[in-house]
Amino acid sequence: MNQYEIAVLYDSGLEIDLEKATSRFEKIIADNKGKILNSDNWSIRKLAYQIRNHDSAVYVIYTVELLPGSVHKVENTLHITDEVIRFLITKPDLKAIAKAEAAKAAKAKRLAEQSESEDEPAGEPDAQVDTEEE
Repeated sequence: MNQYEIAVLYDSGLEIDLEKATSRFEKIIADNKGKILNSDNWSIRKLAYQIRNHDSAVYVIYTVELLPGSVHKVENTLHITDEVIRFLITKPDLKAIAKAEAAKAAKAKRLAEQSESEDEPAGEPDAQVDTEEE
């Protein structure tokens, strides 16, 4: 199975009853032997231009696992789904994502080490021990 990201723009009138539309999407994925790994609801957003006489839409981004042959079936089904204004299916570059996350972790580690070194006192001179001989 391959991992895909699917951006779905739902009709803005469905914001209140979005559960019905998302359950329909989940059924479409399940019918094609896929699995939804993550969903991110961006809420209602203004569109850059009108799509099917809509000025705004509810953006939901899904991360799914699908068989490569099932992608075309999902596309065909989404084309005829009334609630969906527009959608985009992409295959994320997992190597680039892993590299970006590693760089982010390294930067966080470097910042943590910097803040630790700044928190340490500059160091007080050691108390002189009186070593005079009598």
